[in-house]
Amino acid sequence: MYSFKKNKSFLPLVIIPLFLVMNNCSDRSEYGEASDYVKLGAAATTGACTNGEDTTAPTVSSASPTDNSTYNSVAATVAVTFSEKMETGTVTTNTSDTTCSGSFQLSSDNFTSCIKMSAAPVASDNDTIFTITPASSLSAATTYKTKITTSVKDISCNTLGSAYTYNGFTTSPSGSGTIQGSVKEADGSALSGVKVSFSIYGSTVTPDDTTTDSNGDYSLSSLGLGEYTLTYSKSDYLTEIQSDTLETDGQTLTVGTITQLLDNCTSGTISGNITDAVTGDNVSSVDLKAYKGGTYVKSTTTNNDGEYSFSNMNPGWHDVYSSKNGYIDENFWAYSCGNQSGQDNSISTTLGTDVMRIVLKWPKTNPETGNDLDSNLYSPDGEGGWDRIYYSAPNKTYGTDTVKLDKDDDDDSAPPGDETITISKVRSGTYIYQVHNWSDRSVTNANKANLKNSKAMVKVYFNDGGTCCTKKNYFVPNDNGTLWGVFTFNGDTRTFTASDNMTTKNPGADP
Repeated sequence: MYSFKKNKSFLPLVIIPLFLVMNNCSDRSEYGEASDYVKLGAAATTGACTNGEDTTAPTVSSASPTDNSTYNSVAATVAVTFSEKMETGTVTTNTSDTTCSGSFQLSSDNFTSCIKMSAAPVASDNDTIFTITPASSLSAATTYKTKITTSVKDISCNTLGSAYTYNGFTTSPSGSGTIQGSVKEADGSALSGVKVSFSIYGSTVTPDDTTTDSNGDYSLSSLGLGEYTLTYSKSDYLTEIQSDTLETDGQTLTVGTITQLLDNCTSGTISGNITDAVTGDNVSSVDLKAYKGGTYVKSTTTNNDGEYSFSNMNPGWHDVYSSKNGYIDENFWAYSCGNQSGQDNSISTTLGTDVMRIVLKWPKTNPETGNDLDSNLYSPDGEGGWDRIYYSAPNKTYGTDTVKLDKDDDDDSAPPGDETITISKVRSGTYIYQVHNWSDRSVTNANKANLKNSKAMVKVYFNDGGTCCTKKNYFVPNDNGTLWGVFTFNGDTRTFTASDNMTTKNPGADP
């Protein structure tokens, strides 16, 4: 046995390394020692992080559900993605009660209390993604915030610079509704026997599919509210996907008509022009990103003439998102089956408070169907009557406020086309918006099908005083007629109601 005297020169050499090991990036935080992490629901740390040359603090790259998103599942898991590999023992959550403990927190009352989780965070993607699962379903129609505290560390012991809190996501309200739509072939004829599968938040619903009838129509009822993904499949045709949101109890949501392409289509170039929805001018430097089935494909930017082009695109439909400073973020559908030009879109500048903009769009079709579609807006005049805004009466002034037909594509303009109406200040009363097929104005035959085959859609933007704007999409129903009743808007309650009716009458002084 060694005596102290005999080893007085050796003891400091033992103590100093031991002291350095014990203090090398300790796992202690405001939540205690490493053993305390386990009490808070975390797995034991995989090992002490190491102090190397990496001094870059980690950041939170993204969260799921996404920030400010709505209609999320009440049974949703919550995940965050970090910029680099994390020390798993430092990413903790609360599994015992509703106190706000742990470094990964979820709260519906601004962190006065926190949601109890069923287990410790689950790490994936090389310890960069961490997922937590609530012990019970979240409340409906409730906003939840996510917080990541500064106790999280990367594998080099660098901590988050400051606590990170997301604005949050909102769960779906209680209720149910119906989703309906139509599928057509490239020539506009109905396509029957198409299987339409429904999923929500990545999970299929029960029953999870239906089939188009002889008119190409389909419908599925008793669906819970939320954002749905619809998948269309049929032998000898390309599978297509689109998404839309069922928002309110009792709603019947008509989604965009799908044109299903034959599976012998080849890759090609998608091209077109981006214009200003009000002036019609070409818009340069618009950033465009193309997605297919929710997966990013590629990006491009419009040139000085507003032209864009995506080369070598796989056959089928692509969802193209546009963004430019001073304009509202937008998306539109474009397809590849060989080279396809003339796939244009218009974008709207940002809006002031109480301003509404209504944009009617119709694409180029083969055979050509939508030649001259007209916007008709019946605006309340405050005296129990209506002011009709259309090509012959393009504006109306109410004091300093106006309702104006900004843009009117006519017979001289071959498809694609668009028309735009701007309400500079929404007033009290009911607004009624319709689309009239002017080219078929003399036709009263109920079998007229040009309007329903035009693939027309209406986009509405409304700034109700929020940070961005309300966006509404309306798609022409699969019914014969020349006059499409699109929607009504209540200026007192600020609510939209889809009309979705087709008639053959010509619009007149009153709706």
